[in-house]
Amino acid sequence: MDRNRMTIGLGIAVVVGLLFAIFVYHEFKLASAPAPVIVMKQMVVASGPLPLGTRLTAKDLRIIPWPSSAPVANMFSRPEDCVNRALITSVAENEPILESKLAPVAAGGGLAATIPEGMRAFSVSVNEVIAVAGFVTPGSMVDVLTTGTTKDNGNITRTVLENVRVLASNQKIENSNGKPIGVTVTTLLVTPQDAAKLAMASNSGKIQLALRNTIDTQTVEPPPVLQASIFGLDSAPPGPERHVSAAPKPPAPVASSYAVEIIAGGKRETKNFPTTDQSNGESNGQPPQSH
Repeated sequence: MDRNRMTIGLGIAVVVGLLFAIFVYHEFKLASAPAPVIVMKQMVVASGPLPLGTRLTAKDLRIIPWPSSAPVANMFSRPEDCVNRALITSVAENEPILESKLAPVAAGGGLAATIPEGMRAFSVSVNEVIAVAGFVTPGSMVDVLTTGTTKDNGNITRTVLENVRVLASNQKIENSNGKPIGVTVTTLLVTPQDAAKLAMASNSGKIQLALRNTIDTQTVEPPPVLQASIFGLDSAPPGPERHVSAAPKPPAPVASSYAVEIIAGGKRETKNFPTTDQSNGESNGQPPQSH
């Protein structure tokens, strides 16, 4: 019995050792296998934060490796393909430089390069209150309100433009190198027709900006607001009460004729006679006197 037990234990040990050897061999084989090769390519990114309108130079760009199996649409692999082109949007550090973020090659730099074809940049003078206490920044969306005076209705506020993009706020972008210089203006991106409206509004009244959510593109077209409606003067205030006496009733009309009953030969007959005024010798409503 002891020999049988030893034989069985030895067999189990051999099997376990064999399985362990196979497991170790498999792990060593996996560890020694070469790692899959990832093919990389170059991608151009911003070397630092760059504002809208910047004309790119070599120092504004750098190259990072990027997996070729996951390309980004319209990316650049050579910095020289981006140099001397202007940004039409602000970019952050290490953000990829894409074709959609650059102005055409012949557009130059500065603010003019950021204006799409068919659009105009229009600047209006603002202060801290009008610019929504500094929260109106490039890329913000605003409504433009103007307050003026009309001949018949007094002061009135009207929404002139809705959902207008801000190109620059409290700064001016030079055409040479795109460096911002602080000035008290806000530049809006508008159509030529809206530029005419904005010019009329800024010269005829006071301009005010209303900040809106960038994803809120709904056109509301709010009605104009009169100053009288703000102070509850839609109708004239009531004056002192006046008692108007009733007009006197006209005199009752005088009968224009009178009737006389005549009995002759057993016959009864009624005849009408016209009235006259005694003042002018005419009948006065009394039957003629017989003499």
